Amino acid sequence: MKIMIPAWVDDVLTPVEKLEVHQRGLRHKAISVFILCGTQVLLQRRALKKYHTPGLWANACCTHPTWEEASGACAIRRLDEELGVKITDLEYRDTLEYRADVGGGLTEHEVVAVFIAQVASDLQITPNLDEVMNFQWVEYVDLQKRIADTPDVFTPWLRIYMADFAEAIFGADFGLK
Repeated sequence: MKIMIPAWVDDVLTPVEKLEVHQRGLRHKAISVFILCGTQVLLQRRALKKYHTPGLWANACCTHPTWEEASGACAIRRLDEELGVKITDLEYRDTLEYRADVGGGLTEHEVVAVFIAQVASDLQITPNLDEVMNFQWVEYVDLQKRIADTPDVFTPWLRIYMADFAEAIFGADFGLK
């Protein structure tokens, strides 16, 4: 089944097949969710069968809305599909844009709606192994150090978020503003 996502073609938002978007490096809509528990950030390790960046650590959820799907609805849907969590009280944080080579001749050029969820420590996570091979909670300061020490085990977008957009994403939660 082909998944059609919103991408800009000649400055017009158009439904384009997801793989084609990445092959052509088209600017497209995306969502990213950061789940926080106090000062800890939930990371997921992408399943090895993912067509790009398999086995790399990323934020809790990052994906693309389908054509005509609202960003918030997409975030809620994919949190459930990837991590088996039902979180509906997401806080919209910002819209960010980045471009990154993700290997295999593929490019992410995303306009990303970023959401945050603050959760209790007893959050039950049941990852879909087709999507997520592992997850872990990491202290925010430790995540910064780990990315600096071993950047190649993290997705390009998580490295970009932490280097260029940490204040916009985490500022209200971690006093970065």
